[in-house]
Amino acid sequence: MKLIDNINDLLGDDIKQSVQPGARLKIAASCFSIYAYEALKRELESVESFEFIFTSPTFMPEEVTDAAKKERREFHIPKSPSETQKERCFYGTEFEVRLKNKLTQRAIARECADWMRRKAKFRSNSGGAPMQQFAAVQATGPAAPNAVYMPLHGFTAVDLGYQRGNAVSNIVNKFDEPANTGVFLSLFDQIWADPDKLTDVTNLVCEHIASVYQENSPERIYFLMLYNIFNEFLEDLNEDVLPNDRTGYLDTLVWQKLFN
Repeated sequence: MKLIDNINDLLGDDIKQSVQPGARLKIAASCFSIYAYEALKRELESVESFEFIFTSPTFMPEEVTDAAKKERREFHIPKSPSETQKERCFYGTEFEVRLKNKLTQRAIARECADWMRRKAKFRSNSGGAPMQQFAAVQATGPAAPNAVYMPLHGFTAVDLGYQRGNAVSNIVNKFDEPANTGVFLSLFDQIWADPDKLTDVTNLVCEHIASVYQENSPERIYFLMLYNIFNEFLEDLNEDVLPNDRTGYLDTLVWQKLFN
């Protein structure tokens, strides 16, 4: 066993060494970011297959949500009206701002989408049962042993150690003993093959990431602007509580600019 502290040793660098051409990469994590793909692009292109499990319901028609959580009123956005934080992680988390500022998001998303269609499969936890999060590298020959990394919160540049997050520590255990790796690989395959636990969301994931690099119509941009400005305001509205014109919002510069 090896401890990776993501300070002196980075998880991403260790995975690069473990992933040899033809290997199979299996990951169970809460989210996926295109910047993790960018960091491991060469290795991910060389794998035979990439299998990813969202450990909580993601890209599901009716996601399992906390009953106490308010329903977000995203009425006017023409795609992904129920997009969750985990789905937004695809094009960068809040801690990958520096990478976003390079303005290479569309190019990375296009490359990632092409790779996904050729190599990747995504399935989502379809119930509320908790799942352990880890990454497993299944080698194709004796020259490179199998490897398992855990815990793994998400598949992002932060979790790989390439960006700073807000966690106090980000220590990951690496197992390469056959007795240990065999247990995790068997567990992953068992869950992966169980249709009662997982739902295939590969097509939805590909459609979602395509929206990152596609050309957006002026109408969509307009609706997105409205939503990002007024989303918190809309959450507090219902049929019994309507906007109060006396607050003066009709006279604000934003209202005058956006509403004709």
